[in-house]
Amino acid sequence: MSKNKKGKQFFSIGSVFFLLIVIPLSLMAFLIANGIFKLGVTIQEKTSVVLDQKAQEDIKARAINTANEVAGFLTESKKDLLIATIIPPTETAFRQFVLENKRPIWARDGKKIQQVLVPLYKEMSLIDRKGKEVIKVVDGKVVPDGQLKNVGIPANTTYKNETYFAQAQMLNKGEVYVSPVTGWYVNKEAFNKGDRFSGIIRLATPLFDKDGFAGAIALALDYRHLAGFTNHVIPTQMEKVYEVNAAEGNYAYMVDHRGHIIVHPLSYHIVGLNPQGGQIPTLNEQNANDLMKKGIEALNLHQLKFMDPNLPVIAKEAAAGKSGLLNYKFGGHTKFVAYAPIKFYTRNLPAPAGFGWVGMGIDVDRYSETAIKMAQTIDKEAKAWTATIIFILVASMIILFLIMWLLMRGINRSIAAEVPEGSEQPLAFDDDDD
Repeated sequence: MSKNKKGKQFFSIGSVFFLLIVIPLSLMAFLIANGIFKLGVTIQEKTSVVLDQKAQEDIKARAINTANEVAGFLTESKKDLLIATIIPPTETAFRQFVLENKRPIWARDGKKIQQVLVPLYKEMSLIDRKGKEVIKVVDGKVVPDGQLKNVGIPANTTYKNETYFAQAQMLNKGEVYVSPVTGWYVNKEAFNKGDRFSGIIRLATPLFDKDGFAGAIALALDYRHLAGFTNHVIPTQMEKVYEVNAAEGNYAYMVDHRGHIIVHPLSYHIVGLNPQGGQIPTLNEQNANDLMKKGIEALNLHQLKFMDPNLPVIAKEAAAGKSGLLNYKFGGHTKFVAYAPIKFYTRNLPAPAGFGWVGMGIDVDRYSETAIKMAQTIDKEAKAWTATIIFILVASMIILFLIMWLLMRGINRSIAAEVPEGSEQPLAFDDDDD
């Protein structure tokens, strides 16, 4: 067979092989690569919006759930107090009550962070009708008779201005007085040195006999148990942490019915007492500069209109028993907060405001940066996949071409072996008769 015809035959079979195999493969690869590229572009355009919407919905749901957990916790403490009215009025029974009612909190032991069981109540006391303590347990230890005081005088109370005995006198049987969060103020300098806010919530209920009011039972709920509901929460992640970095603007906090901050990662924002038992002043437009120079930054949201008009709006909405979402400015950052009321009510904490509310905030600017980075990562991965597909396509075409060349070479050799040399020439016939 001539070299020219062999080449034409090789090219003809090779072309058919190329059309049947390589072109469909190329088309399929092109469609896949194009789809991945378009997906990357679409995700890049929409990721920020979708993440923000989803985050807001999730954070609002989490705020509502946390607020309900706090309400349930306070309700259980109220039940504990009412149970305490029927236990034997003895030092042994009171001490046993305190030591048996425990709840885990996160604590640091050196470099180790672990959960430890801690009594719910720092104090428990039985008070007679004149305000004199009859039995008192503090930190699990019985107070000697000589150290018992008349707490009908506020100056004799733990924090020098508590009125829980007078409040209990005004209640009916089965009603409970619940105090605001009470503790010594921690200024910014002390906070930076490692101090953290600690305190109590005082619960008191009256006792009665045949002659009427006979005294009261009081419990001092350890503040750490309340703070644990929000202090370990980062709103955008499910995992809890020992201590939230407030500088990242992604944290939860708690506000009482007056608008006072009562739980916050930065203790100097929590409204506390001075050494004489008086309330530390909270920031407002007139005193903000002077107080901040002294390291005093206690916050009442009703007074923060000068920082952002929406801050009092949030407090007002939550005090009306509503949950929701709102944007505001704080510390030069744009934030949004999900808020939900703590539906725990007593005679001195009536509906709709009740005990207060839970807030979960996010620094919008920081969160948007995270969303943009995520979109860029997705886009980068989409382009990497496209490049990989193109590489695979080129490599496949080269391999297929080599296979085609080897196959066609083999076919041509087989044909050449079967057909004798010169047999491809036309047969010649001689028409002359001998």
